[in-house]
Amino acid sequence: MTFVQNPEVAAALADLMGDAVPQPATTPHEIRAAVAATYPVLTARLPVQPVTERTFTATTADGGELRLGWFAPADRAGNPSAAVVHAHGGGMIAGSVETLAPFVREYVGASGVPFLSVEYRLAPESTGTTLAEDVYTGLTWLHEHAAELGVDPARIALMGESAGAGLAAGAAILARDNGVAVARQILVYPMLDDSNVDPDPFLDGIATWSYRDNRLGWDALLGERRGGADVPAVAAPARLTDFTGIAPAYLEVGALDIFRDETIAYACGLLAAGIDAELHVLPGLVHGWDHYAIGSTIRTRVMRFRIDAITSL
Repeated sequence: MTFVQNPEVAAALADLMGDAVPQPATTPHEIRAAVAATYPVLTARLPVQPVTERTFTATTADGGELRLGWFAPADRAGNPSAAVVHAHGGGMIAGSVETLAPFVREYVGASGVPFLSVEYRLAPESTGTTLAEDVYTGLTWLHEHAAELGVDPARIALMGESAGAGLAAGAAILARDNGVAVARQILVYPMLDDSNVDPDPFLDGIATWSYRDNRLGWDALLGERRGGADVPAVAAPARLTDFTGIAPAYLEVGALDIFRDETIAYACGLLAAGIDAELHVLPGLVHGWDHYAIGSTIRTRVMRFRIDAITSL
């Protein structure tokens, strides 16, 4: 028996595509353009949230400027609270704080927890560990400014979706190595493994983020090093061999997502090291399904899992 898509998600995808025949991207910049064009249509269906926004700037490890978007509940109380450092998705090559901000506002509105969204640099213009280091810069910046922003530094989480989740995991490795506190990793269908480019016949025809897309993203980030022996775990966290001291994690992935197996393996690595890991493998769900099936019953249910992971910090 072959895999079957969740009917709500399948209907949402069919409605989005209409009669269009998807054309595979051949360059990272084609994917970047597609994300920029598609996401305003998707996010227009999200309700407006009572969220206040500010913009800050941090200095990167190599002396550059890093934009940080601060999203906080409009009715936030004065006591120090938990906070989330967030990295958007986009295959390492696409997306922005602005493009994905409606989903961040949704998290903030539902949880009451403020988010710091990091405008990390993208591949291929930036490569290697640079992207994860940018997310780590956002984490250290929030620790340094916790008092003025009303944040409890012991309750700061790292979170992301897709590539952003992979970068959050990379930043968590840097935090472990440098003694910076992370309360939890919240990794939603994370992109972790640079070697995951050979199609699984059960997933290849149904995947919304394809193996070809995945190769484009990892090649943009790592170039000729992709799949080699010297790729650092900060850039591709599936390479991590010593999980000692890594922050506990919430992990979530669809059973029809090409990131399924690497997500399960990462959770197993944490558990084998005695680190708490809450893993959800969701039947019938493809990559990025929640961005398409807004308003669906399955989305409402799974969002509760994510919000619980945030509010329990």
